[in-house]
This record gives sequence, C-alpha cells and structure tokens, in this order.
Amino acid sequence: MAVSYTEANNLTTAPIPCSPNYNSSNSNSTNTATLSFSAVQLPHLTDYLRDLQTRTNPLEHNPFYHPSDGFYITDSDVVLRHVVHDLSSPSHSAAYHRAGPRNRVFLDQPSRTRAAIVTCGGLCPGLNTVIRELVVGLWDLYGVRQIFGVKAGYRGFYSSEPVELNPKLVDNWHKNGGTALETSRGGFDLQKIVDGIQDHGFNQVYIIGGDGTMRGAVNILDEIRRRRLNISVTGIPKTVDNDVGIIDRSFGFQTAVERAQEAISAAHVEAESAVNGIGLVKLMGRSTGHIALYATLSSREVDCCLIPEIDFYLEGQGGLFEFLEQRVKENGHAVLVVAEGAGQDLIPRKDAQTSEKDESGNPVLLDVGGWLKSELKKWWAREHPDDLFTVKYIDPTYMIRAVPANATDNLYCTLLAHSAIHGVMAGDTGFVSGPVNGNYAYIPLEEVAQAKNEVNTKDHKWAWVRSVTNQPDFVRNQTLNHADIS
Repeated sequence: MAVSYTEANNLTTAPIPCSPNYNSSNSNSTNTATLSFSAVQLPHLTDYLRDLQTRTNPLEHNPFYHPSDGFYITDSDVVLRHVVHDLSSPSHSAAYHRAGPRNRVFLDQPSRTRAAIVTCGGLCPGLNTVIRELVVGLWDLYGVRQIFGVKAGYRGFYSSEPVELNPKLVDNWHKNGGTALETSRGGFDLQKIVDGIQDHGFNQVYIIGGDGTMRGAVNILDEIRRRRLNISVTGIPKTVDNDVGIIDRSFGFQTAVERAQEAISAAHVEAESAVNGIGLVKLMGRSTGHIALYATLSSREVDCCLIPEIDFYLEGQGGLFEFLEQRVKENGHAVLVVAEGAGQDLIPRKDAQTSEKDESGNPVLLDVGGWLKSELKKWWAREHPDDLFTVKYIDPTYMIRAVPANATDNLYCTLLAHSAIHGVMAGDTGFVSGPVNGNYAYIPLEEVAQAKNEVNTKDHKWAWVRSVTNQPDFVRNQTLNHADIS
C-alpha cells in the first residue's frame, strides 16, 4: 500500500514510507491500494492582515509552565479524519491540524487582548466548566487580564454590557449546572453583533453553542473578515444530543447518558412493580438518537429503543404494540425508551403546528412520549379490556441537561477550552477544536456547522442495540425464509 500526503495549499505531494503491500487472505495475488490524505487549511488572520508579527509563546517564560522537548505542535502535525479504510481499494482522507500550543504566537501584548465568551442555545452539562477553563487558561497561561462574559447569548453583544471575569470569580463554576453567563435562543442580528464586538474592543471571541450557533459563528467570521478586523473567532460545539459532526463526541454527552440511567432504572422499577406495567422514558434527541442508543446499551433494562433515524409503526404484524404485548406476556412488564424526535410523522398535527418554529428556527416537536402513553392505553383497553394495565411516563429532559458535568466531561471541557485558546493565540480563526479519532484537532468552523452526526443504523452500534433488546426492525410485510427461522 502506498501513502501520499498533500499540503492544504496543494504545493507539494510526497510519498511516505508505509507498511508492506496488503495481501488478501482470499487470494494468492497481491492487492496494492493507495491511501492519500490532504491537510485542511484553516482560516488565519494573516489571510487578510499581512503585516501581523509573531512573537515567542509566553508559555516559554511562564513561571508555572516548563515546556519540554516536543511540547509545541508544528504545522505538519495532523490528525486523520478517517482511520478505518478498505485496503483493497484506493481511499482518501482529510487531515486536520493537531490542536495544541505553537512556539510562535500572534499575541501582540496580553494587556491589549480583550477576550469575549458567550454561551448560546439550550443548557448542557459542562457549560460552566468550559467558561471557567477559558478564563483560567487565558489568565494563567497567556497572561490575559481582560476577559469578559457576554450574557444572554448572541443578543448580549448588543443588548447588555459584558461581565468582567477572573479566575477567583469563576473558581467554583464547574461544580454548578447551567451557565452562569445565562443563555438564550435566537437574537441573531449579524450587524449588531459584529458592531458590538468591535465597539467593545474584543479581539478574541469564544462562542459556545450547537449547530445553529456554529452557523451563526460562520456568518460572524465572514463579516469580521469583510471588515478586515484583527479578531479571532472560535467555536466550541455544545449539544447534549451529540449531533455535531466530525468530532468524536460533544461535551456533556457522557454525563447525559449517565443521568439517563437513573430515569430508565426508575421506569424499570415502576413497570416491574405493576401488573402489566410499561415504563416509558423520553430522552433528548431532536434529530439523532445517540443518548437513547447509549443509554439503552448501558442499562440492559430496555426492551425497545426508538430513535429519529428509524421509522416504526404501532399496530399490525411486526409493529410496536405486538412486540410490547409479547414482552409483557413473557416478563410481566416492559421498558420503552424513545428519543424526542422519533415518530414525529405519526403524531397528528394541527395546521398551525406544521410550520411552527422555535426561536432557533428549528421545527417545534410534539411530545412523542405523551402521545405514546395515550396510544398505549387506548390499544390495551381495546385489546384487553378486562386486564390491568399501567404506563408510567418519565421525561427527565431538564433534570439531565441542567446538572454539572461528571469527571470525564469536566476533563474533556478543560482540554477543549485550552485547545481553543492555543489555536487563537496562533492566529487561527474560524475553527472548532475537538477530538477526532481520539486526538484533538482544529476543524474549520464551516465544516462543523454543516456536518451532522446521525446514528448509522447500518453499523455495529445499532446492531448491538438490536442484540440487547431483540426488538423488531419495523419493516412491514417482511417475509422470512426457512434459513431465517431455522
């Protein structure tokens, strides 16, 4: 197998020594494949501000830091987006520059640096940790003393005065859920936001939010570049649903899965303690079912998991009701987990609800949990009018997303914040820092804003869910041949 690496500016293509040719176990012939990858170029302040000067990284003289050999990241250090390849055919992968400190920075003077931090959208475990680590990292690592929090999301740039932050003020923030800066949806007025950034003299902007927030950050970046302002913009993707693409996972996701276990356990106890009991749990997941999937795999108490990526139906052969009836008959109870975005096309909507949007521009979802509870009761009363039946419905949404981050997510938030700071100090702009295949990298903001991390129902994770629950695949009129049932 041959490997080639192409610089992002396409000036050079160089072969790199690699392992011996791949030999197929099914053939005596030798199959030679080519694996190539090219580094994705990040936007940089010098793209339009040619006269910016670099200086030695202040970490070199930081009394609390002792950079060792190999500490600084070079521009040739990259992280492959895809690490799984079929060696029998040629393949190409993007490569992102590795996150971390550079030995030369575009930090003029710490005294002239004014950093702004804003949180947008809904709550997520770890928000306060990210804010805290941004403040402490800027203060302790790079000597920045003018750090401000922008309240109430994007609208805070033009509707209120920023709050000055320091390590003493934010010291215990990581122990609390929510965001101390307050947040909101909507309020995106591009000209007013960039005017506010410019009027307050901010030259570093750290934007924490979900996919909609990241799309807004792309527009802010474009306007800043149009005005040729010396301002770096970086995004820190936040979504408890884990639906941001490219990065391995979003911060707060593991905490959400852990807390979802409590709701599932409670539903299991309620269902098991009733005659013909069903425990119904609705978990977060507007368009992706990652929390429901991982919570199902972790709990081992779930009989059926419904996510937005799969269609299902209620009645008839192979439907949800038939499956649950069988489980209740066998075990005396059943536990059903449903992501909030699942089954939306099955729920009757009024005309006004068809086009209804929230402040972020997302379609307003109907309560699939409440609808399923009602439909389950009507179905049982119709099919088994003389038998007892109980449905216990638990919606832990706000209990999950409002809690502090667990230890794993706290560590993750620290690494995200410090990676973002190092990138901004190196003059990069319009990027997102995050883990890609376990290594922290810088990804163009525009790519992250467009990418979506949906559950692939054809890969092993969904197969594992099916093996745990033994639920149907909800394919109508499926016919089984002799080999399928033997």
